[in-house]
Amino acid sequence: MPKLSQHLYGTLITALGVLVLTPDGLLVRLISADAWTLLFWRGLFFGLAILGFYFLRFGTGAIYRFRRIGVLGIQATLLFTLSSVFFVQALHHTSVANTLVLIATAPFFSVILSRVFLKEKIRLSTLIAILISCGGIAFIFKGSLSSDHLTGDLYALVSALSIASQITTVRRSKSVDMVPTLGFSGILLAIIALFFADTLSVSSTDMGLLILLGFVVIPIAFGLITIGPRYIPAAEVSLLMLLETFLGPLWVWLALGEEPSSETLIGGSLVLVTLAIHTIYNAKTQRKPVPAAS
Repeated sequence: MPKLSQHLYGTLITALGVLVLTPDGLLVRLISADAWTLLFWRGLFFGLAILGFYFLRFGTGAIYRFRRIGVLGIQATLLFTLSSVFFVQALHHTSVANTLVLIATAPFFSVILSRVFLKEKIRLSTLIAILISCGGIAFIFKGSLSSDHLTGDLYALVSALSIASQITTVRRSKSVDMVPTLGFSGILLAIIALFFADTLSVSSTDMGLLILLGFVVIPIAFGLITIGPRYIPAAEVSLLMLLETFLGPLWVWLALGEEPSSETLIGGSLVLVTLAIHTIYNAKTQRKPVPAAS
C-alpha cells in the first residue's frame, strides 16, 4: 500500500480533528453554567486529559517533551488560552451565527501571519479556496448577522486572530511536538477562570457535558489540529477549520431541532466541495511521503 504524502497526511489529520471539534459550539450552548464557570471546568478537564495522556504514554519522559516546547511553546500556550477565553465569551455575548462567521476570518489572518513571520509563499489554490469558502460562509449567515451584540462580535474576532496566531506559531516549530502546549493552556485557562467565576458548582447534567467536552472532544480535536501544521501550511489548517462553521449548526439542528436554512445547505455545500477539490488537487501535487516515525 503506497504511503500517504506529507501534505495529504497533514490534511487528513487536521480534517479529522475539525470533525471531532464540530459539536463544541452545541455542547457549550447546552451547558447552563456561566461563562467563567464553564471555562474553569473546560480548561481543567482539557489540561488533565492532554498532560495525563503524555504521562501515561511516556512516563517521566513526558517531562523532557514538555521542556522541548521552548519559548514558542509558551507563546502557543498563551495564544490558545486567549482563543478559548474569547470563543466562550463570544458565545455568551452574541449569537452562534455571529461567532462562527467571525471565527471564519481565521484563514485570512493565517495568510498574513504566515507570509510576514514564516515567509511562506501562499499557494494560489489556497487563496482561491479561502475566498470561495469564506464567500460560502458569508452566504450561510447573511440573514442572521447583526450589529446588536458588538462586544460579543469583537470577542469572536479576537478569538479568530488568536487561533490563527497559535497555528502559525506551531507551524514555526514544526520539528517539535507542540501538543503539550494545549495541556498547559487548559490548566492556565482554569487558573484564570478561577478568579472570575462566581461559583464552581454545576448541575450533574452540566458536569456530564463538561466531561465529554473537556476529556473527549477538545483534547482529541485540538491534539490532531495541532499536529496538522507540522505537515501543511498554517493557512490550509485554518481553511480546513471552516468545516466547523458549516457543520456546527448541523449538530444544533440534530440535537435541538433547529432546521438549517436553504442558505446553510447551499453555502455549506460550496464550502465542502471547495475543500474537497483543494485537498484532491494538493494531494496530486504534493507527493513527499510521510516519514516512518510519524
